[in-house]
Amino acid sequence: MNNSLAEKLSARMSGIFLYGVAPPKRATTSEQLDRIVTQQLTRLKSLPIDGVIVYDIQDEAERISSPRPFPFLPTLEPDVYAYKHLAPLAVPKIVYRCVTQSTPENFIRWLENTNATTVPQTSVLVGAPSRRSEGGLSLTNAYALAREHAPHLLLGGIAIAERHAQSLNEHERILAKTAMGCRFFVTQAVYDVTSTKSLLSDYALAVRERNALALPIILTFSPCGSLKTLSFMKWLGIAVPRWLENELRSAGDTLATSLKLCDSIFAEVWDYARDKGIPLGVNVESVSIRKAEIEASVELLQLLRQRIERSGGASA
Repeated sequence: MNNSLAEKLSARMSGIFLYGVAPPKRATTSEQLDRIVTQQLTRLKSLPIDGVIVYDIQDEAERISSPRPFPFLPTLEPDVYAYKHLAPLAVPKIVYRCVTQSTPENFIRWLENTNATTVPQTSVLVGAPSRRSEGGLSLTNAYALAREHAPHLLLGGIAIAERHAQSLNEHERILAKTAMGCRFFVTQAVYDVTSTKSLLSDYALAVRERNALALPIILTFSPCGSLKTLSFMKWLGIAVPRWLENELRSAGDTLATSLKLCDSIFAEVWDYARDKGIPLGVNVESVSIRKAEIEASVELLQLLRQRIERSGGASA
């Protein structure tokens, strides 16, 4: 289908495919940046995707007491990277924006700039990573400002199944964000099929009770090619069940095993969501900068696309 990403999201279509990237580090030299952009453009242009997510990477040190497995280094602004450096890439971009780093004034300026064609038309607003780090602009206020100053901006939100496993109210957060203007949701990387299905179940029941329609949920998948990557994933808050961690730790080929597990998890959740009437999409990323894991993320995207096509493809 030739529908644009915004049209597919607005039509609540299943089978949307995205690829997530992090901007390069601010300290990257101009020569290194040119090389990174060239490599990334070559890779992304070859992918059968509806759009690219560009993340707003934050430190998140206050979210967890254990040390970060990989050091945090500030990155380029996601909208600048998306609309300047990745400008030759024709597919739509979804730009993340961490609002807690903003004041109302500079957030309004950012919103007003979205009237231009070189800045975000689709964005996922992100709040504080934990209650301990709350400050600056709240997510609720950011949504209100977006409705007032950029009503054209297609807004998405974050959905975290692991949070639902603890609080059992993530579906209520989704409904609240929907009321504030969100039209789709993106999860963090999925490795826990049970908590993901529980969230989808409660969400399906809630929208049925309200005689409403479920919005697209974009499930994120990320290959794991080493125990250090596994450690980083867990630090990020990705739930990895004990049995699955054992599979990865004991595997002769950790990367190949993670691809099989991601494919299996997606197949189970895809069938479950279709039965519940929830449109699902896919976002594939690599949390590692290792070449093997980046290449595996491309392979994973192809695997999941083939699975959707075998099941009958996308639907509204």
